[in-house]
Amino acid sequence: KQTSDHHDCPVLWVDKDQHLHFLYRCHNEPGIHLVCKQPNGMGGSESDWEKLPDIAPMLSYPTMFELPGGRNLVYYRTGGHSSSWSYRITHDSGRTWTGPEDDVTNLDLYNHPEWSSYQGKIMSPDRRTLYTVFTDYDDVKSNDPKRLYNPKYGKPVSNEWKYNLSLLKVDVDTHEVRNDAGEVMKTPLDIETVREKCRIWDTEWRGAGVPPALCLDGNGYPGALHVLSEDDLRTHSYYYVRKVDGEWLKTRITYSNHQWNSTCLLRDKTGRLHAYLITGDSYQDKEGINYTHGGGRIEHWLSKDQGNTWKLHRDITPDAAKYPGWAFNNVQPVVRTDGSVVDGMLVFYGWLDRAMPDGVAFLLDES
Repeated sequence: KQTSDHHDCPVLWVDKDQHLHFLYRCHNEPGIHLVCKQPNGMGGSESDWEKLPDIAPMLSYPTMFELPGGRNLVYYRTGGHSSSWSYRITHDSGRTWTGPEDDVTNLDLYNHPEWSSYQGKIMSPDRRTLYTVFTDYDDVKSNDPKRLYNPKYGKPVSNEWKYNLSLLKVDVDTHEVRNDAGEVMKTPLDIETVREKCRIWDTEWRGAGVPPALCLDGNGYPGALHVLSEDDLRTHSYYYVRKVDGEWLKTRITYSNHQWNSTCLLRDKTGRLHAYLITGDSYQDKEGINYTHGGGRIEHWLSKDQGNTWKLHRDITPDAAKYPGWAFNNVQPVVRTDGSVVDGMLVFYGWLDRAMPDGVAFLLDES
C-alpha cells in the first residue's frame, strides 16, 4: 500500500522498563499495540512480541509522551476528521489505560456539524502540562460551495486549508483544561467556546494544511512555527508565533511552496531558534502520491533574538548530484524516551520525481 498520509506512520516508544512498544494501523480503528518481551532490544522473531489490549475504541494521529512516575500518555483523535480529541494514561507500561471523563475538544458538538481541528502538542518542562495549539475548519464532506466560501479569496476554498490558532493547557494529573488566560474550561470544548475563549490568532481566512510545529520558549511556554496562505492560495509563508509580555506576536520567516509542508522548530541551549523549512521556487502542484502534501528543498533558518528576526543559515537538502530530481518533507527531531531532543540529529523523508514515488527515510547526524 502506498500512502502519503501520516495516519499510516507507526508510533514507537520505550517504557519505564526499557521495553520497545510499536503501535500501528491507527486510522478510525483501535490500532495494533505490540511490545517486545525483551528489554533493550527488538527480539529475533514474531514470538518475541506480545499484543497488548486496545488503548481506546479508535485512535487517529496518536502522539506518545513520557510522564513522571514511569507513566505514559497518548494524545489522539477519537475517530474521523470532525471527531473529538482526548488522551489516555498508563501506569503499567500499556496494559491498562485511563483518561478524563470528558474529551478535551469536540468542535462540532452543537451547531456546527463537521467542524474539525488539526492539533499540534507538546509537554511542559516538568511533563505535567500538555499544551495543544490547533487550527479549525469546516470539513464539508459534501463540498457545499456555500460552506466552503472564503471571504478573503472571494470563492469556495477546499478543506485543504485550515484556519486560526487556538491554545489549551491540560493538567494531566487533575484533568483540568485551561485557556491561554488561565481560565478553567468546561470540556469538551466546542467551536463557539474556542472562538470566544481560546483563540490566540485570528488568521482572517488565511489557511494552512498542517497544524503548527511547536517548541518551548525560555519560560517553558509554547511557541509555534506555522505555514499560512497569503494574498492567493498559491502563495504561502512560514511564521513564528510566540507570546511576549502578554501579547501574541507573529514574525514572517520566508516563503513556503505548499500548505502541507511539515517542518520542525527547535530551541538550543543558548536560546537560539532553529526552523527547518521545506521550500521551493514555486507552488508545489506536481502530480504524485507524495506531492499532495508538499515537498521541496530543506532550509535551515536561524534566529538569535527570540524570533524577532530570522536569517537563512544553510541548505541541508541532500546532495543533488546523488539525488537528482528528489523532493523532501516532514523534518523531525530525534527524541529520547523522555521527549528531550538529541542535538544535531534530524529525520525526514524524500522521493524521486516520478509517477509513483517510493518514500525513503533520511537521517542527518551531526551529533
